Parts: sequence; structure tokens; C-alpha cells
Amino acid sequence: MSTDDAQSEDTHIDIADGVDHQVAMVMDLNKCIGCQTCTVACKTLWTEGGGRDYMYWNNVETKPGDGYPKDWEDSGGGWQSDEHSEREPGEIPAKERYGGDWEFNHSEIMYDGSDEPLRPQNVDPEWGPNWDEDEGAGEYPNSYYFYLPRICNHCTHPSCVEACPRQALYKREEDGIVLVDQERCRGYRYCVEGCPYKKVYYNAAKKKSEKCIFCYPRIEGEGPDDEVHATACAEECPPQLRLVGYLDDEDGPIYKLVEEYEVALPLHPEFETVPNVYYIPPYAPPQHSEDGESIQGVDRIPREYLEELFGDRVNQALDTIERHRDRTRRGEDSELMEILQDKNPAQQYRLEVFDDD
Repeated sequence: MSTDDAQSEDTHIDIADGVDHQVAMVMDLNKCIGCQTCTVACKTLWTEGGGRDYMYWNNVETKPGDGYPKDWEDSGGGWQSDEHSEREPGEIPAKERYGGDWEFNHSEIMYDGSDEPLRPQNVDPEWGPNWDEDEGAGEYPNSYYFYLPRICNHCTHPSCVEACPRQALYKREEDGIVLVDQERCRGYRYCVEGCPYKKVYYNAAKKKSEKCIFCYPRIEGEGPDDEVHATACAEECPPQLRLVGYLDDEDGPIYKLVEEYEVALPLHPEFETVPNVYYIPPYAPPQHSEDGESIQGVDRIPREYLEELFGDRVNQALDTIERHRDRTRRGEDSELMEILQDKNPAQQYRLEVFDDD
């Protein structure tokens, strides 16, 4: 790597105490088309019925937007500082902020020849997942939006774990996945309150908390074919925008994107939980004048908004990506561009690198 590519010589990996290796995921927001295939894959595998109707362990929301649950970014939780000694107070979102498990008139339209529009039956909903899809912000010809897929971040310093008085939530020693011990959980919901990303859910039917399990049976090879698979949300993604592996796999693409090139960033780092899901920030063409001419140097997606989501480091990340795009335009090699465009599953999903430990 040349000197100008090396963002830092003193990169380090912040892995939680007592954890051998840390699973991680990188999502390239420039590839997300908002098709919700990941959402459907997760929903059908883990949260159909049984008090889970309203749950989307994986959801894709439009940004700028209020998200799922509504206004989750203003719900509190997390830590007050990077010392992780005092938690930030949070709130438990009302059910209405998630949206309901509505019944639709599919049968009448698909099989009975009805001309009625597809709509929820016997309710008048005011919010739900993807409610503000594709609305975004800005004005024509410079309106903008992008999609943000979200799962549990399996944080290095998970405030949901600290919030539970029964130690029902914990990080697995072997890979740092955050899980809920269903035998210990009493449904107090302190974990829901404590998670600033609102990615822990309450199952009112079971009176337990539940959350994304990073598809651990799949990555352990416990499926019908006894083969190791990446998470369902990753494998089913049509544009293949997710990398799945370990943050401390120094030969893997996740380590290079996060630690070496520093172009993969955590969402809302100010929550101080140190997420292990990272994002390649969205790249957009410049703004246009009323005559349709490009206004060079004026970003369509305001940097200030991206800083709100990913912190100040987003500027350095986007500048690094642009520098490497220029290299490839000049016909020069770029390891970074090769990683971001790689469709080799052996590199996208590196889940067996520590099997011999």
C-alpha cells in the first residue's frame, strides 16, 4: 500500500474482553436497491408468528427518514462516553411506532377478482415499517435519498447487555454474537430501553426479549446440508452488498475496509456502543442546476447529513474512495476498488478462518 493510502499505521481492533473473535459485517450502501429481499429472508427464517409479527430483525429504511421504529435515533440508550461507565437513559418505543401486524386483502385481489386496492383491513394505520419509503429530502432537481439496511450491531460494548439485571443478554465467547438467554429472560425490557438502535424486541406472547442472532446456526453449519453459510440477509441479497466475517481476520476484506482503509464506518458512533456492523457511505452525483448542468463540488447528499449518521470520519472515507476511483479511471491498480467490487463468495463470507484455533 502506498503512503497516501495508509490511513493509519497504528490501527487497532477493539474486541470485547473475554471474546476470542468478533463477527462483523460490512454493508456497501452504494449497492442497496431497497428491494427488501434481506428483510423477507430474515422474516421468514426467524420471526414469523408467535408474538413476532411486528418484529423485523433486519429492516431496510429510507434515509433521510424516521425509520423503524419511528424516530428510533432520538430514543436514547447507549453510553454517555467512551469510558462505558454510565449508560445514557433510553425509552421503550410504543407499539404504534413499529407498526402493526396488519391483515391485507390479498385473497380477494389475487383469487376472487376484486378491483379494490391492496390495503390493511379493519385498521387505519398511521405508521409502519418503510412508511416513508423513497421520500428522502431536498427539492427537484436535487432531491435525494438512499437505503439503510439495519440489523443488531452485536456491539463490542453493548448497552443492552449492561442494562439487563438478570444477565440474560450476553456476548458469546467464541465470536462476540449478542444473544438473549431465553431461560433467564423475564421480559423486563431494560434491554429494549438500553439499545440506542432499538434492535431488541419484546415478544408479548412469550413475555421475553428477542433479537437478531446473526444466524449463528448457519455460520456453525447446523443447517440441513451441514455446510457453513453466511447470514440469510447476506446470501439472499441480489446485489450482494454485504461482507460477513471477523473483524480480527487481518487477511480478510472486512479488516482491510474497517482498519486499513477506514472507509467502512459504524452507524451513529456517538452512541459509544462500538458497533460491529459497518457501512460504506453512499456516494452520489453532484447537484444539478435548473438547466440540468452538473454543479461540481456540491454534493447531492449533504456531507452534514452523512456526518450525523457516520460521524466526522465520513469525509475522509469518501475522499479515500474518490481517490481510488480516480486511480482505476487512470488504469492503475486499486486493492480497495477490487475489494468493493469482489463477488467471490470465498472473500465475501470468511467464516471458517479460525476453525483450527
